[in-house]
Amino acid sequence: MALMPRLRALLRRPFSASTVGARRPTPSARRRGDTVQEDALRAMLLDDPNDVRAFDALAELVRRRAVESPNPDDPLTATADEETQAAQRQRAADLAVWSLAEELAGHPRGWYPLLELGRLSLASDPEGAVRRLATASERDPEGRALAGGLEILRGAGMPVEALGLGVGHWRAREHTPEVGRHLVLAALEADRVLEARQHLASLDLHPDRNAVARLKPELEQAIAAYEAAQQTTP
Repeated sequence: MALMPRLRALLRRPFSASTVGARRPTPSARRRGDTVQEDALRAMLLDDPNDVRAFDALAELVRRRAVESPNPDDPLTATADEETQAAQRQRAADLAVWSLAEELAGHPRGWYPLLELGRLSLASDPEGAVRRLATASERDPEGRALAGGLEILRGAGMPVEALGLGVGHWRAREHTPEVGRHLVLAALEADRVLEARQHLASLDLHPDRNAVARLKPELEQAIAAYEAAQQTTP
């Protein structure tokens, strides 16, 4: 169901007594529209903590509110230069999303919030971030969480960690082929071309032949380009 119709339907539905996904008390200055939207989004996430569109919409809402609501008791707010204020706003936004993701990660099926926690903690706590990504992978039998975790690690320039996560969790016959794609590319980024070829061959174990066939030309080209570059390197 599209996001807006689901929002309208959930506005009329009674809420569960569970605290996972429940809106926390906030100042009365919040705009009425934001309150209604937040309650509806939280209800959607209570049903499915891995609803990516609902999570991203709610994360954007709490991020915007955090940026728009500076702490009036903080004496640094008034004296900080523009660059410092921007960093403070970014930190406030990240903390707000962290709080949301941590809350929703309490759901036993919640893997998408754990991906967000992993992404946010990667710079300050890389080992903890990888553990969160591993937990997310274990919660998702389809491999979407694993593919997301590999993408996060590759994007942070951590291909070796991505390979460690992927090799330990990838089930080539069951998981989305996107996991194999990330493993092949991570292996090339880690200068492990033989491992890249092994992961490419493992993709053939997946029953969705069409999906694999769509991925393989790109990956074969990437391997060929890597090998060509190695031959021309002095």
